[in-house]
Amino acid sequence: MYMNSKRVVFTGGHAGTTAIAVIEEVKRQNLGWDIYWIGPKKTFEGKAISSYHSRVFPRLGVVYKGINTGRLQRRLSIWTIPSILRIPFGFIQAFRQITAIKPSAVVSFGGYVAFPVAAAAWILGIPVIIHEQTMAAGLANKLTSFFARKIALARKASEEYYSKGKTEVTGNPIMSAILSVKPKTKIGNPPTIYITGGSSGAQAINRAVNSVLEKILLNYKVIHQTGDLDFSFFEKRKESMDKKLKDRYEVFGFMDPSEIYKVYEKADIIISRAGANTVSEIMTIGIPSILIPIPWARYDEQTKNADLAKVSGIARVLKQNVLAGQKLLDEIEGTKKEWVHMVNSMDRSIGLLDKGASLRVVDIIKRYIK
Repeated sequence: MYMNSKRVVFTGGHAGTTAIAVIEEVKRQNLGWDIYWIGPKKTFEGKAISSYHSRVFPRLGVVYKGINTGRLQRRLSIWTIPSILRIPFGFIQAFRQITAIKPSAVVSFGGYVAFPVAAAAWILGIPVIIHEQTMAAGLANKLTSFFARKIALARKASEEYYSKGKTEVTGNPIMSAILSVKPKTKIGNPPTIYITGGSSGAQAINRAVNSVLEKILLNYKVIHQTGDLDFSFFEKRKESMDKKLKDRYEVFGFMDPSEIYKVYEKADIIISRAGANTVSEIMTIGIPSILIPIPWARYDEQTKNADLAKVSGIARVLKQNVLAGQKLLDEIEGTKKEWVHMVNSMDRSIGLLDKGASLRVVDIIKRYIK
């Protein structure tokens, strides 16, 4: 920590790589800020799995503070009522953290944890800045926008969801190591597929992959980030394979963001959810992809993200309601056939916007640091 330095709180339940990219820019400019991250203590309701933010941010010199708050869930489960009952406790914890840290500003990257943190900052008269990564608006960011002095938008299309007097288009910050990845001009032999459901994994994708995994491995190498919930299952699947297939299959529960650029350097095709950060990275590097949007998002933001990548020419979109093993195989083969065309004809303008996004976001934060 710096003596007498300014303190800035970053907060959110996701968007870790976006925050890391902004932290890199803060360090590059040698601003001397002490950065804190207030995030969720656990990744899943009812599961003793620590959030990936708590594993990653301390290594970057960021002070991690976990709070245990609830959220309004879109789907009923046995955790719905307990989650709602924890919401008031989240506000109390957030207020205590903000009062103790005394930050000069709070920067929200979305997610249910961000709302009580932003509310506490607003009550205490601390400036709140939001970064919205999606083509639409995340529910937490939409609610938090009431407290915000400025809302940085990754995409101009998001303007309709917020007060125009508060918004500014910045692009979506991308980590420097990912920006250094050189686009491929030739597909591998055999091609390498990177399968991911985001930091927590996606069980719908994993189920489809599981049903055709050996068939995929006959013609492709696979790097599979399963999420912590499914990791042990797929690890056992690998052990049961013959040596040829086993050698073609790498499986991870969690992928450290600082290592993801190495995967992108290997990947010829990506199968993924359509989270804003992943889509930005795909479009910046230019990796042909199959995107499977989460279907229950409030403003259908993942579908909008996926459609943007599809229009740019670098992605195919596969709806979850038709997701099955054979359909996934067909999409993989279709992407392989179109690979050269997708790489050579894609629109790279979005990637150019995102390359300068970290600088623009930090410039906004600096306006509110006193």
